[in-house]
Amino acid sequence: MPRFFVSDISDGVCIIDGEDARHIALSLRMKRGETITVCTGAVENVCELESITPERVVCRVISSREAIAEPNVKLHLFQAVPKGEKADIIVQKSVELGVSAITFVLTSRCISRPDERSFEKKLKRYNKISLEAAKQCGRGIIPQADGIISLDEAIERIKSFDSAVWCYEKGGAAFSSLGLSPNSEIALLIGSEGGFSDEEADRLKAAGITPVSMGRRVLRCETAPIAAAAIIMNLTGNM
Repeated sequence: MPRFFVSDISDGVCIIDGEDARHIALSLRMKRGETITVCTGAVENVCELESITPERVVCRVISSREAIAEPNVKLHLFQAVPKGEKADIIVQKSVELGVSAITFVLTSRCISRPDERSFEKKLKRYNKISLEAAKQCGRGIIPQADGIISLDEAIERIKSFDSAVWCYEKGGAAFSSLGLSPNSEIALLIGSEGGFSDEEADRLKAAGITPVSMGRRVLRCETAPIAAAAIIMNLTGNM
């Protein structure tokens, strides 16, 4: 069933406009009486189409339930900016795995160092990738990508989470030893191609953010967040 996202539904009536309305009317060629899934937050609603134009689609809620694909843990990925198109893969796969938000961080070893204007364009693409991934895998929300922020800003944000970890190629705790819990907020920090400098590692440790090991093999910066997210989802009962 086609899946769409809206901010709210009023009195059981849902209005869809813009690109999604055009998609329903022109690409899918849907008719009155057919049904779609409309997500509002972590709730998914089965809605019957009542009127359809390329500008505006009106539908009525038939039934609602909690979005079954939404994890009961909020995992926020803080990703050091990678080079090339690696971020596309990171966004797509982390959304499929259940990450709730992605923030890009500029660290000392980032090879790619885009300015604010050029990165704004990239963010638009990342959020479109997130939307398509959320539709494909049945998410109830669209995880948002934002940034770029400094490592210091990331550390300040991360302090508010229930648990906070960063992947360190020089070793750290095992994920299984951290006691990660469902119904909690977890921050996951991943470095760029060059990892973290010794000075950055010291700052992260001083801030109380736990270094974790990804095992005996050094993973690429686009592999580490995917592997780490899968491990965290498994340990918290969300796989």
